[in-house]
Amino acid sequence: MTKSTRPSDAVRADQADIQAVSRVSQILSLFNPATPEVTAGEVAERLGFNRTTAYRYCTSLVAAGLLERSADGGYVPGGLLLQLGAFAIGHRRVVNLAPRHMQALSRVARTSVVLSLWGLTGPVVSRVEEDVSAIVVVSVRVGSHLPLDTAQSKVFLAYHSDQLSMERLMATLPAAARDELRADVERVRAVGHCSAMGTPGVVAVAAPVFDEYGICATIAIVGPDNTLSMSDDAPELRFVVDAARDLTRELGGHYRPDDLSRPAV
Repeated sequence: MTKSTRPSDAVRADQADIQAVSRVSQILSLFNPATPEVTAGEVAERLGFNRTTAYRYCTSLVAAGLLERSADGGYVPGGLLLQLGAFAIGHRRVVNLAPRHMQALSRVARTSVVLSLWGLTGPVVSRVEEDVSAIVVVSVRVGSHLPLDTAQSKVFLAYHSDQLSMERLMATLPAAARDELRADVERVRAVGHCSAMGTPGVVAVAAPVFDEYGICATIAIVGPDNTLSMSDDAPELRFVVDAARDLTRELGGHYRPDDLSRPAV
């Protein structure tokens, strides 16, 4: 008798479940501030599904409360997804503790202050403190997903605990951009902060915030390039680093992994 090599029904069922979870994750990952709504056709096109499969998944996600139908016939994040997102953010201690530090930093630096948490493939803006007394106010929308060439991204890339995943992210860039980004990340590891030009004419100066498990956020000031310096001896940089150290201390972390022998100051 020849032993069958075909997978059992249980194994096939497990594989189907895993595929379903992966597809749901792919669909939900399509949403970001620039894509607040998708259609089943767009899901099929972007993820390589056939239209029937895309429609079936979207309909099932609506029934589960993870998506909702929009007035235009597309799909938007559903109530359950919003509830889970709010729950997750609400239980990040850094989000609860940061406002006081951000307000003080905004006053002394006279700029907008941004707190970002790591999302699926990059930092996501979680809180913003604007300096309304400034002549020019740089506004950053909460929920914005920051690209890999921003100061906040470079700080996360330097200190994230999953460096293999960070390398995979950088590997998606063209060779020249990838090499430049890697050099910038190495410099962040050496100095512990990052200044970079993001949107043309706007500078961000960022530093890492650590809790007891490692980097949990970045805190950054953003402002016009004619008022905010990218120099390593700029007083604004010291303000950002001091705020990051103070928030790190309150969270029970160390400012940088190589700072373990030195108390935060």
